[in-house]
Amino acid sequence: MAGPALGIVFHWIGGFASGSFYVPFRGVRKWSWETLWTVGGLFSWIVAPLVVASLLTNNLFTVLRNAPPHTLFWCYFFGLLWGFGGLTFGLTVRYLGLSLGTAMALGYCAAFGTLMPPIFRGEMQQVLHTQSGRVILAGIAICLAGIVVAGAAGVSKERDLSPGQRTASIREFNLKTGIIVATFCGIMSACFSYGLAAGDPIRDLTLRSGTSVLWQGLPVLVVVLFGGFTTNFIWCIALHVRNRSGVEYFRVPLPRNYFLSALAGVIWYFQFFFYTMGETKMGSYRFSSWTLHMASIIIFGTLWGLALREWRGTGMRTRTLLAASIFTLIASTIVVGYGNYLAL
Repeated sequence: MAGPALGIVFHWIGGFASGSFYVPFRGVRKWSWETLWTVGGLFSWIVAPLVVASLLTNNLFTVLRNAPPHTLFWCYFFGLLWGFGGLTFGLTVRYLGLSLGTAMALGYCAAFGTLMPPIFRGEMQQVLHTQSGRVILAGIAICLAGIVVAGAAGVSKERDLSPGQRTASIREFNLKTGIIVATFCGIMSACFSYGLAAGDPIRDLTLRSGTSVLWQGLPVLVVVLFGGFTTNFIWCIALHVRNRSGVEYFRVPLPRNYFLSALAGVIWYFQFFFYTMGETKMGSYRFSSWTLHMASIIIFGTLWGLALREWRGTGMRTRTLLAASIFTLIASTIVVGYGNYLAL
């Protein structure tokens, strides 16, 4: 399988992981949001990155110890900012549901996370002056169009359903609050892309230590995700103090809640595990990986929303918009992949 085609497969697997991670949380009982989020975050941002990177890369801690301090700082700092996005993504899904919440938050994230890295690197002129670059930008535009259509489907859904129908599938549905949270979430979430871009010196070090090209991004994830954990952990501790919910860690059903929260966290981590793999297959225009990632997350998040009956009771117009958004997003991944193929 050609490089970009294999890269798209990896991004789709990562998108499936991201679009699916919140499902196990739905089975957690008698825990507040901050409790399940802390346990899930511990596994997604600390345990899984360290275990996987230790197993698949060479001399992980030596590589990180030898990395330039300014590189570690920027990876951690952008991870810290991205943490606000990860934190509010949970709230976005809480207020808007899996389908609409994912589409709205990742719309902003796709735009900012894809285009800003090549602009800061001074690569945009090169992108604009090559056929492959222009095809990739066209694919990004198609992706953004698909996200807009997905948002329109969400607005149409809001009009179709009665208040009782909305809360039947999404217990805390609140469109106004959800849109505000989703906007903030999407912009902050794009910082993850900046953190990965800042980690190029770490990639060079791990490659020189004998790590496979396919796994070169895993040490970078350790640093960026630690930044994200910091933000989320501080916020959840504050919520524990305010809500006096810390006792929930010892409240039954403990085995079930810990297992489901840990499972959600590990599934979440694998989105970026496969993202870093896909990134290595996208050739000269690695920045396009972010669009592929966002599109695949929205597609699978929407499919999960359908499976969980979040769209039950909607009219033909809403379902037509929803189908159009999925079709457009799939088309965008094909166009972006073709543009990367032309650059080989």
